[in-house]
Amino acid sequence: MAKEVIMPKFGFTQETAEILQWLVQPGEFVEQGDPIAEVTTDKVDMEVEAPASGILDGVRYQEGETVPVTTVIAYIRQPDETLPPEALKPDQPAVAPPPAPTPAAAQTTAPAPPAAPATPVAAKVAADLGVDISQVAGSGPGGRVTRSDVESFAARAEAEAPGKVRAVPAARRLARELGVELATVAGSGPRGRVQSLDVQAAVAAPPAAETLPGVSEIIPLAGMRRTIAQRMQASAQQAPHITFEADIDVTALEDLRRRANASLPEGHPRVSMTALIAKACAWALQRNPRMNARLQDDDILLLSDINIGIAVALADGLIVPVVHDVAGKGTLAVAADIAAVAERARSGKLRAADLSGGTFTISNLGMFRVDRFTAIINPPETGILAVGRVRKQFVVGENDEPVVRPIMAITLSADHRLIDGAIAAHFLDDLRTALEQPDTMIL
Repeated sequence: MAKEVIMPKFGFTQETAEILQWLVQPGEFVEQGDPIAEVTTDKVDMEVEAPASGILDGVRYQEGETVPVTTVIAYIRQPDETLPPEALKPDQPAVAPPPAPTPAAAQTTAPAPPAAPATPVAAKVAADLGVDISQVAGSGPGGRVTRSDVESFAARAEAEAPGKVRAVPAARRLARELGVELATVAGSGPRGRVQSLDVQAAVAAPPAAETLPGVSEIIPLAGMRRTIAQRMQASAQQAPHITFEADIDVTALEDLRRRANASLPEGHPRVSMTALIAKACAWALQRNPRMNARLQDDDILLLSDINIGIAVALADGLIVPVVHDVAGKGTLAVAADIAAVAERARSGKLRAADLSGGTFTISNLGMFRVDRFTAIINPPETGILAVGRVRKQFVVGENDEPVVRPIMAITLSADHRLIDGAIAAHFLDDLRTALEQPDTMIL
């Protein structure tokens, strides 16, 4: 039986993803785990892997189409298998060929060869796009022309036309209906392709005002930047933030880090300060389970897994890949996982699991020489820890004498809907213990 290829869900709140590129053509053989398509959300580009070994077939969506998550986008079949009836899109009903003429109605001259049958939806799309459907090769049963065939034909013609605006078919239809000139619309899709939302935004936007003196560039709020803006605004408005600050003496933590790295073989990922902080957070979360929770409708869900999100800065925004089961791993394993997931984020090779299941987030800006800052909670989590740089400061020693210590400022932001101040304060106190006395943690 043919295996379904599902559009994966990359995040807790994600609803759709757009197909950027098919890496394998229908009819080609793939091995299980091979990347077969590149897809994009407003946050990140990802690869979809083959769920089984076999032949890619029954591609239901083409490049540039936006697809709901968990939707079947293609099939992997064996050479002796056929596609199931549901391989057609829901809006592509099978159309029976016209009945053969009766002998009485037969013509004496040889009839012209019949055109390939087409689904009603394909015929309508062809008319909308100005495509001569007789020129389109059908991939459906019996050579039937489907909607995907028409849209692929139109996309190829568009790519071959020099200077033509790149736009998905739905955006072209909407632009025609609304009287919008596509050349005036800024595209937010892959490689600048105009999406339907771009056309709608162009209609809703007020007339362009005169550019103010001194403005060197206008950057559209689109793609990843738009998603970050929407999520952060929603978090700031919906989750009443309560914040706590602490200055941490990291003398023992830095000593542990130096000793750990000195003992590692060449080529092994180094133990970073972020890895040690992640382990300390997991230790404190185990002792304060209300901090490892999320709000769902009218219920507070206490989560059994402790999965730490690590904020990673990219050229066009911020992404938070997740390191899973931090409490159950040793520090060296956590350090290796953080290094690996950060590299996948920067190279655009994140997997679905890398962006799902986070229960708490760390944002470390110490490498940018930031002393302290306050972070906005990454919904739907309960808390986020903002970490500043380590600075040498005078503190009061055991005998009341001034001594110099490496001090790191941390700020905890928590959702006041889920917890009271005392719970957050207990968590921060346990976190201080773990950071200042790291031997309390199981390394």
